[in-house]
Amino acid sequence: MSAPSALSPKPAEQLRLPLERPVGDAFVVSDSNAEAARVLAAWPDGVGSVLALYGPAGAGKSRLAADWAERVGALPLHGAEAAVIDPLELEGRPVLLDSASDADDESLFHLINLANVSGGALLLVDRAAPRQWRAALPDLRSRLDAVRAVAVEAPDDKVLSAILRARFAERSIAPADDVIDYLVRRLDRSADMAVKVVDRLDALHRPVTRPLAREVLDQLGDADAA
Repeated sequence: MSAPSALSPKPAEQLRLPLERPVGDAFVVSDSNAEAARVLAAWPDGVGSVLALYGPAGAGKSRLAADWAERVGALPLHGAEAAVIDPLELEGRPVLLDSASDADDESLFHLINLANVSGGALLLVDRAAPRQWRAALPDLRSRLDAVRAVAVEAPDDKVLSAILRARFAERSIAPADDVIDYLVRRLDRSADMAVKVVDRLDALHRPVTRPLAREVLDQLGDADAA
């Protein structure tokens, strides 16, 4: 028997990805993500079989999507991977497609159609709403324009504080509350930046104080400006 072609569709089992999860306790619901959390908790709900989550990097979209995928047993895919999986593997089952706008038009069109099969559902995750994605196929364009989309806003103070505490706890560091408050006031609204700051502070092997936090933030600011 000849070896399968490198271009042959891969079975779903070979494409299962680790679902992205920040460390720490349960996902923190706040004003920045409450609507998306509410919608996902009850979806699929008969309103539609395709839903999109969109918002800036580090806003928690992938975490919300991962929790949903675990709850409903969805197959997680990432962007262009949609092109290398046999559609028969996806029929009648929920699918999570992260970085959805990276998928090619034909694959995305097929995934949306498959979501209408009994038992199917498609959660699309991206930085922009589907209406803003490029689509050369007219039929795909009309489908994307009709997708129900829910925004996840940049992390607010409550979410950033929870991210910082979780990352510090992972390293057995317990900064005073005033240090957390100081970082929250100074940080960009990004989970990735919060993680970067904690990593930098941990690498210094010194007590985490406000002066040290100020020093690290100044260093990062200088690096960004260079």
